[in-house]
Amino acid sequence: MDTETQHAERDRSSRPSDSEQPSDPEGPEERSRSAFAGRLGDWLPGGRITVTLLILLLFLLLVSTFVLQPFQIPSGSMERGLRIGDRVLVNKLAYRFDGRPRRGDIVVFDGTGSFGHGDYIKRVVGVGGDHVVCCDEEGWIRVNGQSVDESAFLYPGDRPSTVPFDVVVPDGTLFVLGDHRADSSDSRDHLGSPGGGMVPLDDVIGRADWIVWPFGHATRLDRPDAYARVPDTEAGAGASTGAGAAPDPGAAPDPGAAPGEDADG
Repeated sequence: MDTETQHAERDRSSRPSDSEQPSDPEGPEERSRSAFAGRLGDWLPGGRITVTLLILLLFLLLVSTFVLQPFQIPSGSMERGLRIGDRVLVNKLAYRFDGRPRRGDIVVFDGTGSFGHGDYIKRVVGVGGDHVVCCDEEGWIRVNGQSVDESAFLYPGDRPSTVPFDVVVPDGTLFVLGDHRADSSDSRDHLGSPGGGMVPLDDVIGRADWIVWPFGHATRLDRPDAYARVPDTEAGAGASTGAGAAPDPGAAPDPGAAPGEDADG
């Protein structure tokens, strides 16, 4: 007779003893959540919805401060491309990392100290070191000896300028003009002022990249090809930096604009 005991397999279907009764869950398992967000949601009216909205607003504020910012066009000085009431989206990082405005860019800048209080929006015609002259035999502006055909974006019927000027743009500054030359207060109107009508690079807020409102007029603002053939420098350029005639009496000054909201045209 085999006296060796055999190991019986444990009956897993048997009910546990009284000392091994499983705990009875009090309710459905909850997802883990941030203790801070949970406490904030309990404290604020609206709970999690309010917390979500506050986080979204904070995100939009950070984006508007450091990345993208909308501006409203209050005047017609950049027509035909930018109309009164248009909202443009300004890329504030466009020149942040060693980049500089290029001829043809549409920039928004703080005009305090050079143009007047408020923010302005204009097209870059000359950058540091450029020799900008108005005008050649055909009536076009000449940059570093190269005539520039601006007809693709000038307001219909406008001449490139009725004000003759001959300037060299100092390093670290920009020479800017509005596309509606007959209705734009720009670098031409400040040639005799401190700074000579030039915009310091430090005052540039960013580059206008998109029209976002109204939706029917929404489009990307690309750099035109008109300035592509302009050389970087003109050999032997020797124009005086302050030369220029009196401001055009037909050019109406732009209305003021609130910083961070409207861009004066």
